[in-house]
Amino acid sequence: MINEVQKYFLKERDEDLGDLAAGLILDFFMEKLAPDIYNQGIYDSYQYMNEKVEDLLGIQMQEKRK
Repeated sequence: MINEVQKYFLKERDEDLGDLAAGLILDFFMEKLAPDIYNQGIYDSYQYMNEKVEDLLGIQMQEKRK
């Protein structure tokens, strides 16, 4: 991933970053973005599971009335 940061900075900003600088930039973005990305994944999973539970409830057999 450090290599990807280095390639990005070279291409977009014409800056040649060393491993340390690229690693620090990567660490910064991971620290700032990881909680939001994680929480979005949790929310998406929650929504998915709710949809599947609704599907499951929809296939219940109706009790025969006599």
